[in-house]
Amino acid sequence: MVLSDGLSNPNKKSIIVADCTKLLDTQVANMGGVSGLGLKAAYSVVKGIRPTYCKDAIEGLLPQSLNALDPIWSEGIQAGNPVGHLTQNRDRAANALLAITDTRIEKSNNTIVKGAYTKLRNSAKKHVEDAIPGLAKIIDDYSKH
Repeated sequence: MVLSDGLSNPNKKSIIVADCTKLLDTQVANMGGVSGLGLKAAYSVVKGIRPTYCKDAIEGLLPQSLNALDPIWSEGIQAGNPVGHLTQNRDRAANALLAITDTRIEKSNNTIVKGAYTKLRNSAKKHVEDAIPGLAKIIDDYSKH
């Protein structure tokens, strides 16, 4: 099974989008330090522009994201532990996901979002890596149903 196969089911898609949005909200809320403050501020700005911006972005990026993670997930299935494998390969997974958002932001005409992303991009990889275990659990739940 390719991870993105189930997205044609609107119920599955809406559940994974909601779970990923909740994961993002939780990850941002739990950030500390100077970079955490900057990210929280940028996140508030983006949500202030349009409250559903992050949910909509997740929904739009989901098929590409699942396709990018599929090879790592498939390796994990073959090894008998896809959640553990994706978590252990969080560096590779983060690079795959950030390549998608980098390309999307490059093409964006929204200067506020583009500016916020550019300022925070250097620290983004660590934050994405930190979210991979939660994302792996979401994918596991989604792929079983």
